[in-house]
Amino acid sequence: QLQLVESGGGLVQPGGSLTLSCAASGFTLDHATIGWFRQAPGKEREGVSCISSSDGSTYYADSVKGRFTISRDNAKNTVYLQMNSLKPEDTAVYYCAARYYYSVQAMCAMAKSDTGYWGQGTQVTVSS
Repeated sequence: QLQLVESGGGLVQPGGSLTLSCAASGFTLDHATIGWFRQAPGKEREGVSCISSSDGSTYYADSVKGRFTISRDNAKNTVYLQMNSLKPEDTAVYYCAARYYYSVQAMCAMAKSDTGYWGQGTQVTVSS
């Protein structure tokens, strides 16, 4: 069974940090472009950060630049999203997705498409 599983979400106070993990099973992430997306209530899904398989290039949405860091550990078949200085507006369900032959820009731009492999999502709530 091919699947992605996100973990690491939770409730955190403004200014706090969380690290999300995206683990793959049934396939390897080595050659896939991986993206983190989020969807807040009443809003469309948006691309947060994406990382390539080839040269490790990354893309970040303007809203998270300087606060979030995406990384991958191919040996563990896992991609991470380190989130610092969290704000209430970061509250959303966070999803990871894997697609092949996509640049990081294209990957993150196609937030509304369900193509590729998707996880079930993990809730992140930033509130005092």
